[in-house]
Amino acid sequence: MNKEFMRKAIEEAKLAEKLNEVPVGAVIVKDNNIISSAHNLRETLKDPTAHAEILAIKYAAEIIGDWRLSGCDLYVTLEPCPMCAGAIIQSRIRKVYIGTFDPVAGCCGSVLNVLQSEALNSMVDVQWMYDEECSSILTNFFRKRRK
Repeated sequence: MNKEFMRKAIEEAKLAEKLNEVPVGAVIVKDNNIISSAHNLRETLKDPTAHAEILAIKYAAEIIGDWRLSGCDLYVTLEPCPMCAGAIIQSRIRKVYIGTFDPVAGCCGSVLNVLQSEALNSMVDVQWMYDEECSSILTNFFRKRRK
């Protein structure tokens, strides 16, 4: 686990917030180097699949030249949703580091545990970092939005 990689994911989340996107950021690391990073762009791209994790996975696959991201780790500020959890499994990401939980749609243990489901024959290693800044960025964003 490297806190600097989560710091980069937080920077990505802040970029999303500046665009009035839900502030979630993701970073993919291979051999202790960041190979891709992204933030939510659903509103900007008018694309329901433009989550930070999905975009980071797409960029990493382009860089590696393969859809298999074996040996790669994902750092993400918010617990992945069902769609993103499925993409993590399909891309063969080895380990996911999560900044904060999602009590509404989290699929890494909060609501469901897709990444470690015996039914899917999937055992992605999940590490919770519980970063206060990851949580507060989201809390403050939604507070402002409700006003």
